[in-house]
Amino acid sequence: MIRNLFCILVALVWTPSIFWFAVGAMIVRMNASASMWWVKKVWSPVLLWAGGAKLEVDGLEHLQPDRPYIFVSNHQSTIDIPVLFVALPHDVRFVAKKALQYVPFLGWYMKWAKFVFVDRGNRKEAVASLERGAAQIRGGVSIITFPEGTRSERCEVLPFKKGAFSIAIKAGVPIIPVTIEGSGKLMPKNSWNISPGPIFVRVGKPIDVRPFGDDRERLIKAVRDVIIEQSVALGGRGGDPSAAIAAPGKEGIGRAVPVAQQESAQ
Repeated sequence: MIRNLFCILVALVWTPSIFWFAVGAMIVRMNASASMWWVKKVWSPVLLWAGGAKLEVDGLEHLQPDRPYIFVSNHQSTIDIPVLFVALPHDVRFVAKKALQYVPFLGWYMKWAKFVFVDRGNRKEAVASLERGAAQIRGGVSIITFPEGTRSERCEVLPFKKGAFSIAIKAGVPIIPVTIEGSGKLMPKNSWNISPGPIFVRVGKPIDVRPFGDDRERLIKAVRDVIIEQSVALGGRGGDPSAAIAAPGKEGIGRAVPVAQQESAQ
């Protein structure tokens, strides 16, 4: 209970405090990326420390420092966001739900720092958001996305939505499969019940999107298979390889549809 209250207090105090420094850095240097030092080196590490997270990262040798990527990761917990800010050395922005931009301090900062917001209930706006994301990547900024669209309650790898892969194809940059294990135990979905412990991040080899052409389904399966394999190697639950893609439903929330079923329907 004491740890839970401490984490809530730190999040409520630390986030608006760092907000002003991050925004100030953007204003002084007239560059949205200038604020990322505060996010990656100050805001995120303190949140991990407050939660008792011991972060272990491997696979960084697969990354080229000056090359933009799309990092595609599984999603177990709210704490995954500071985890990836700390784990990944690149200048990164997240793909996030549009509603987040209205959250005081955090959402305001994300909007000014040019994070990619997607309105899943508006197809036209969603397409425009993907175009903006692709343009940012071509400008040298890497993108992080959670293609499951939600945190996994049982920590298994859920089916993937297609948006991130559209960005990758439009931008023509490699996808980096990233697997997080342990964050769902430290801070489960919809809970502030904090259980300190290790969080493992494995960065996979780059996947070139060009051989896949416009075949998003095949690209999704290839990336998700790597994330599942890495999850199992890290002691996680993995996921159902046959349920690769989330079919679109109301406001973008869908159900799992096996790839074989999709192919038979085409």
